[in-house]
Amino acid sequence: MIELTQQDHISILTMDGAEGNAFDLEFLAALHESLDAVEAAADGPAALVITGSGKAFSAGLNIAALMGYQQEQLTTFGIEIKRLYGRLINFPLPTIAAINGHAFAAGAFLALACDYRVMREDRGWFCISEVDVGVPINPDVLAVAQLKLAPSVLRDAVLMGKRFGGTECVNLRIADAACSEDSLIPSAVELITALSIKEREIFAVLKATLYASYATTLGATESTVKLKAGTIQL
Repeated sequence: MIELTQQDHISILTMDGAEGNAFDLEFLAALHESLDAVEAAADGPAALVITGSGKAFSAGLNIAALMGYQQEQLTTFGIEIKRLYGRLINFPLPTIAAINGHAFAAGAFLALACDYRVMREDRGWFCISEVDVGVPINPDVLAVAQLKLAPSVLRDAVLMGKRFGGTECVNLRIADAACSEDSLIPSAVELITALSIKEREIFAVLKATLYASYATTLGATESTVKLKAGTIQL
């Protein structure tokens, strides 16, 4: 379901789940467990690449599974997916989504929760597709897109369910780079490596400060990273 590999000091989390890496309670639990492992193993320079397998980065929600949930499970699912987004926004390491294929709905928000994004130029759409599948977007989750996307891009993404390809994503600043399938992971690793060697404590504090209101709203736990004694704070 989730494969964790290491390339030098960069962790690569590959989603390989059912229904196009669609989110259900089991998949969310596996993602949180993998993020726990990445955090626990991080010692010195470190960063995280998140990617998918097959045709999809993530197709969004596993609707078939969710339709069979009891109300308590649905409530838990809502809490856990918000916590995932908040946790990634406030993750104490640099993060980058390597979008290997379709990033739809919840999968698009997963990509947006990362610090950076690279995308295949020849295949896959970025799409906030809720308008076409009849699913409302929680305001706290929509805040992720409001943080990362230009207002006009967000309008078309949410109200039209517009699909954006790799090159257009770069032009609209949805993604930071578009590349071939073979160069997707190398490009993601190259982009994030420069950040992986930043001084960990100050990077985590600045990131937590930059995204504080979003991470808190989405249920991320308060950062325990503290500045060293004597550090000047502006």
